[in-house]
Amino acid sequence: MSRVCKTAGQIAFVGAGPGDAGMLTVRAQHLLNCAELLVTDLDVPPDVLALAPGAEVRPAVGEPGEVAKDLVAEANGGRVVVRLVSGDPLTADAVVAEALAVARTSTPFEVVPGVPTGTAVPAFAGVPLGSGHTEADVRAGVDWTSLAAVPGPLVLHATASHLAETAAALIEHGLAPNTPVAVTAAGTMPTQHTMETTLASLNGDIGELIGPLVVTVGSVVGQRTKLSWWESRALYGWKVLVPRTKEQAGAMSDRLAVHGAVPVEVPTISVEPPRSPAQMERAVKGLVDGRYQWVVFTSTNAVRAVWDKFAEFGLDARAFAGVKIACVGEATAERVRAMGIVPELLPSGEQSSDGLLADFPPFDDILDPVDRVLLPRADIATETLAAGLRERGWEIDDVTAYRTVRAAPPPAETREMIKTGGFDAVCFTSSSTVRNLVGIAGKPHTRTIVACIGPATAETAIEFGLRVDVQPEVAQVGALVDALAEHAAQLRAAGALPPPRKAKNRRR
Repeated sequence: MSRVCKTAGQIAFVGAGPGDAGMLTVRAQHLLNCAELLVTDLDVPPDVLALAPGAEVRPAVGEPGEVAKDLVAEANGGRVVVRLVSGDPLTADAVVAEALAVARTSTPFEVVPGVPTGTAVPAFAGVPLGSGHTEADVRAGVDWTSLAAVPGPLVLHATASHLAETAAALIEHGLAPNTPVAVTAAGTMPTQHTMETTLASLNGDIGELIGPLVVTVGSVVGQRTKLSWWESRALYGWKVLVPRTKEQAGAMSDRLAVHGAVPVEVPTISVEPPRSPAQMERAVKGLVDGRYQWVVFTSTNAVRAVWDKFAEFGLDARAFAGVKIACVGEATAERVRAMGIVPELLPSGEQSSDGLLADFPPFDDILDPVDRVLLPRADIATETLAAGLRERGWEIDDVTAYRTVRAAPPPAETREMIKTGGFDAVCFTSSSTVRNLVGIAGKPHTRTIVACIGPATAETAIEFGLRVDVQPEVAQVGALVDALAEHAAQLRAAGALPPPRKAKNRRR
């Protein structure tokens, strides 16, 4: 059910959860979208703050009474105020004091719980807490005698400086030195890292585990070998270069994140309108006038360009009445379906221009009332498709629907990572992304796995001296990422790769 943003002043105490923006509740996302002022804990990740694009952001500093006074003043001024809290709001003593102070006024407020860090992080680490556990923050001081005596696993909030004292105190008060322990840093984040040890060894080397830690103590830690789902994903900890336009990178980055990768988006091309709108304007008029039997879309950018031109003229999908639609690949077809149109033709085999030509019907002067095909595409597109359609007897209106322009070079740090092997893999989705990446940043290092979406892209990569490691059977973004994940899993199973690299574990 959709909700309308409240315009009158109100305050919402919203739990940001353990860190991963995907753990936010639906209500929390709605309020963030509506927020005009965000008063936030300093350790709330940027991905969560980004869900409040129109809000002023202030850090929550000062005593609880001072913070509450500020919240009330802003809300009484007519603003929608969100007090964004790490974890769950009413489990933090300072936030409880803020809420009580607000409750003493007449200002309306609500509390939106967040997924608690103490249960979420062990779950992401693959440690099952079962029906009973005890949680404590050792940074604030605890009663060690009582804590060591409780049944069930312990979930402790700590930093590296507290681990030696924690281990010694628990052993002193009765826990066995060989009690299993899992220490997790950056819990639920792409850089999460869990170290397994025992109480006796907790005083030892914990590597790069820095920042807030969640320490799980108890026999349940032994189940982690079976339930460690987050850190065991095929691309976990990998840095994968995504050379796509800003508008198109999202879907690939999301898919990479599902497999555990840390995507780094580097736009290599910018999609811009054609220098002269005349061709596209004539093409749209031709569609309305019944000039075309077919429209062939070779990319999602071409679909978007035509649809944008429709909007300029106040047209909608009805302008395609009587026209057949062909698409080179499934991703392009999905964009056409989103317009409310079902394409008549997709390649039955290879999803490419050659694959479409293999299935495209020749012109028949008896069955086909019109002999013309509209081919809206990029200014740098090859002539293969147009030439093949002409060979089949069709007249072609080859129209420049958009231009692809080389983007500005990425930062020097990114260029250095590309050249020195700082990226584990790169995913190319077109020949232009290959050409432009090499042009603005240089060739990827030989240790970087190269994944190409289709044969034309792979051919271009080879021409530039790159070794193509991965090419999916279907030329789709999702299939490309899945093929990369499968390739990584196979290499690791064969011993050709070390375990997934763990990035430095600092909460963002």
